[in-house]
Amino acid sequence: METLLATMTLVEKLGQLQQLDGFSEGGFRKEHLELARQGRLGSTLNVRGARVVNELQRAAVEGSRLGIPILFAFDVIHGYRTIFPVPLAEASAWDPDLAERTAAVAAAEAAAAGLKWTFAPMVDIARDPRWGRIVEGAGEDPFLGSAYARARVYGFQGKDPSEPDKILACAKHWVGYGAAEGGRDYAGVELSASSLRNIYYPPFRAALEAGVATFMSAFNDLNGVPTSGNASTLTSVLRREWGFSGFVVSDYTSVLELVAHGFAPSGAEAARLALTAGVEMEMVSRTYAENLENLVTSGAVPLSVIDEAVRRILRWKFRLGLFDHPYADEQREAETLARPEFRVLAREAAVRSLVLLKNEGGVLPFPKNLRSLAVIGSLADDRLSAMGSWSGDGRADDVLTLLAALRAREKLGGPHITYAGGGDVSGTTDAQLAEAVRTAKRADAVTVVLGESAAQSGEAASRAFIGLPGRQLDVLRAILALGKPTAVVLLNGRPLAIPEVATLAPAILEAWFGGLESGPAIVAALFGEVDPSGKLPAAFPHCSGQPAYYGRKSTGRPAGTDKYTSKYLDCPDGALFPFGHGLSYTTFALADLTLSSQSLRPDEKVTLEVEVRNVGPRAGTEVVQVYVRDLAASRTRPVRELKGFQRVSLETGEHRRVNFTLGAEAFGFYQDDGRFLVEPGQFLIYVGNSSIGGLETALTMLPARP
Repeated sequence: METLLATMTLVEKLGQLQQLDGFSEGGFRKEHLELARQGRLGSTLNVRGARVVNELQRAAVEGSRLGIPILFAFDVIHGYRTIFPVPLAEASAWDPDLAERTAAVAAAEAAAAGLKWTFAPMVDIARDPRWGRIVEGAGEDPFLGSAYARARVYGFQGKDPSEPDKILACAKHWVGYGAAEGGRDYAGVELSASSLRNIYYPPFRAALEAGVATFMSAFNDLNGVPTSGNASTLTSVLRREWGFSGFVVSDYTSVLELVAHGFAPSGAEAARLALTAGVEMEMVSRTYAENLENLVTSGAVPLSVIDEAVRRILRWKFRLGLFDHPYADEQREAETLARPEFRVLAREAAVRSLVLLKNEGGVLPFPKNLRSLAVIGSLADDRLSAMGSWSGDGRADDVLTLLAALRAREKLGGPHITYAGGGDVSGTTDAQLAEAVRTAKRADAVTVVLGESAAQSGEAASRAFIGLPGRQLDVLRAILALGKPTAVVLLNGRPLAIPEVATLAPAILEAWFGGLESGPAIVAALFGEVDPSGKLPAAFPHCSGQPAYYGRKSTGRPAGTDKYTSKYLDCPDGALFPFGHGLSYTTFALADLTLSSQSLRPDEKVTLEVEVRNVGPRAGTEVVQVYVRDLAASRTRPVRELKGFQRVSLETGEHRRVNFTLGAEAFGFYQDDGRFLVEPGQFLIYVGNSSIGGLETALTMLPARP
């Protein structure tokens, strides 16, 4: 690599720092061919498909002076051709191993199409569901988020990203992007060092420890310094403190946007600031290519900085084996995409992502002898929305919607299915509402499908009011007035503020955007063929804008009945549905919580055991959750912090003892300077099936041994 670097001209070096966008349908621009032949195109995004990739790669490998291959990238967020549930939905399974398997399938399909790099996983912690990109991550909690960050990196990269079915992963968006002001995408962020280190950094650190090859700098301003020009986060923390040896790519035009931020007066200065801060590759905008040659000549940017950036990029091109095997195999692509076994995994993922929010009176599952079922709501047959945002090269024609799956069941002897769209998520006419009511009247039971369209969540899809759009509530009220057994199915990409739905509807099944097999998964749950086992990775608020995440500080005046306590006058305190919540068709009981010791030193571990018993009528799966509270510390700590979880499947009447091992990492916190501190004092440990309630015990942390 060093020999190659020594032979490169400055223009060729700058070419390695440039990533350009192809067509959304996978092609490339004529300009790309010429730049590739000149050695001035290091990477592309959106150029994909073995034939297309090979054509452009050939221009670089066989047509340029040095033959340096192009690194082809794409946003493979929750599947390439086989589309799995959106990441927030997958996090509802509380099953990182499952996420690793789906990421591995996504990697295999993407690699077969000539791609060797994905801009995933998104590991931003998001505690304001108004932010549309909450759909792309694992929710509100750093412990759960870290588990999913590790799993997805392992899935994409494996032990060796050069393997033909693996690709490079990218931890994004570094850093704080999920805390955008008011949930408004691209907005500024103000976060203390404590919040960054204890809430927003951990999933990125987990990705790094899992071996992630690349990071992506974010769009946002962080405490007055845009993250794509932030030397503190990009170099001081990421490089020096954490020892990251991969490379950083900017988000889409975020280097040039340093000018719009008011951080750089010109594109030239934006290029200097971003590169010297630690962004090696510029995505789409061309401030590096257009300005760095002059900046090096003038001495404003040392050539050594350019060389180190190029070295980091070339290192991964060599590790990927691109110099030896630059071309994609078209036959392999044809044999890999959309394999039947991938759809089997997609259905498993969709089933495990289902969260039963409410089930009063045992409305669900519907009885096996149900004669007729009315399906109300346009989302029940919306193939595009079922795939969610960032749906790769998924095809809407491949999606099995809820309505399609129910009609398939009808043909096999299931209940007679009738359907009325009731308008759409944006609006409903009186005539459409009346049709929905007529349809529901003729059926023995009703499923009302509510939520958002895929376009209403994701990037640039922030919503100030996160209730149900359009007149969906009107439709639901009219259906419920009929007195029929009614279950609500939610299809959405974020937690919604739906207090009236939660009050009126007897049964609510959160299905998210479940991917290609969304419909069959929901049908299996509605009729009891599977037991819903998902848990919320982010709380549902009562009101738009209400902070409902569980890991809050208590304040000096915790919420109470007295007026002068921390609460709203016009919105209940706490969550509508809390983090970790999720019901089952059976009932679980936890008992006999024990600790191996009631005291602990920072260099020791404690084992926690609890008995889990299925006391309900059928087999099911519970997610046992462990939370810790530091009662008094030199820095105020959250009222609870997740520190462990396990999925436990039990037959009816079966019981099992489950154990967790907690070390110092469960009881300490990061100081502003990055040092981890475990202080002596009293801790409470909670074990339950959500972030509310549960069994409780105490533990004393003793001082470290002298």
